[in-house]
Amino acid sequence: QVQLVESGGGLVQPGGSLKLSCAASGFTLEYYAIGWFRQAPGKEREGVSCITSSGGSGGTPYYADSVKGRFTISRDKAKNTVYLQMNNLKPEDTAVYYCATDGSGLCSMRQVTYDDWGQGTQVTVSS
Repeated sequence: QVQLVESGGGLVQPGGSLKLSCAASGFTLEYYAIGWFRQAPGKEREGVSCITSSGGSGGTPYYADSVKGRFTISRDKAKNTVYLQMNNLKPEDTAVYYCATDGSGLCSMRQVTYDDWGQGTQVTVSS
C-alpha cells in the first residue's frame, strides 16, 4: 500500500528553523517528483517546493518565490525520504504542509499533477 507520512512540524519563533520529512512506504520515492505544498487557514493550498525524480543526480529542485533562499528540498535515497529544510521562518509560513508524488517525474507547483498525498504536518511560526 502506497503511503506518505509527513513529520517534523511544530511551533517555532520567527527566524527559527524546522526540517520536515516526507517518508514513503510501499514504493520508491526516487522515481517520482515530490512536491511540498502548504495550506494556511482560509487560503488555497499552494506549491512551496518540488524536486524532480532522481535519475542518479538526486533531482533538480524548484522553489516558490516566497520561500526561495530560505527553504531547501532534498532527498535521502537510503531512507526513502524527502526533506524540506525551512530556515528564517516567518509568521506567513504558518500552514499545514503536505508532500505529494508526481509519477511523471517532472516538477510542478500545480496540485492537479500530483497523485498521492500525505496527511500533512502543522507548522506554526509565532512569537
